[in-house]
Amino acid sequence: MISTETLLLFLATTFVVVLSPGPAAIAVTGEAASNGLRRSFLVILGVAIANVSFFVLTATGIATLIIASNMLFSVITWVGVAYLIYLGCSAIFSSDGPLKITPVQSSIGNSHRVFLRGFILQVSNPKALLYFSALLPQFIDVSRNIAPQLAILCSLTFLIDLMCYSFYAYIGVRSSALALSPFLVKCVNRAAGSMLIFAGLKLITVERQ
Repeated sequence: MISTETLLLFLATTFVVVLSPGPAAIAVTGEAASNGLRRSFLVILGVAIANVSFFVLTATGIATLIIASNMLFSVITWVGVAYLIYLGCSAIFSSDGPLKITPVQSSIGNSHRVFLRGFILQVSNPKALLYFSALLPQFIDVSRNIAPQLAILCSLTFLIDLMCYSFYAYIGVRSSALALSPFLVKCVNRAAGSMLIFAGLKLITVERQ
C-alpha cells in the first residue's frame, strides 16, 4: 500500500517536525510542570486531535482551498498570533504562567479547557496547516487507493504526537520536582513567555506555498 522507503521517510520527517521545540511543546511542558502528567495529556490530546483535523482537511481538499484564500489564511494566522502572544504575556506578567513550577490545584471541571488549549494552539498554527497540505501529498501514491494511505499516515502521526509530547511532559514533571528558587522560576516563566511571543510574531512571516 505504502512503500517501506516512503513510510520511513514520512516517519523521520514527522518525528523531527513534532520533536522540534515549539509552542505546543512549551504548553505541554508547562502544564506538566504545574499539574502533572495526567493534565498535560489533555493538552497533548488536543494537539494530536488538531493534527487529525488537518488530515481530514487535506483528505477532502479543504486545506488547499484555505491556503488559496488570502482572507481565510489571514484569519488563521492572526488567531494563532493573538493566542500565542496572550500565552506569552500571561507567562511574563501573571503568576499563572505556563511554566510555573509550583503545582497548583486544578478542578476536574476545567479539563475541557486544558484540552481546548492544546487544540486551539495547534489548529490555529498556519505552519501545521502548511505542513500537512504541502508535504503530506508527497507521501501519497495517487495510483493507489488514497483513503487507506491517509488512514495509515494519520494514525502514525497521532502516535508520534503522543510519544514526542509525552517526552516534553516528562521534562515538565521532572522540573517540578526540583527545588528551584522563586527567582529562577520567574526567569523560566519570562523566557517561556518571550519564546511564545516570538513564535506568535514569527507566524506573521509564514509564506504560503
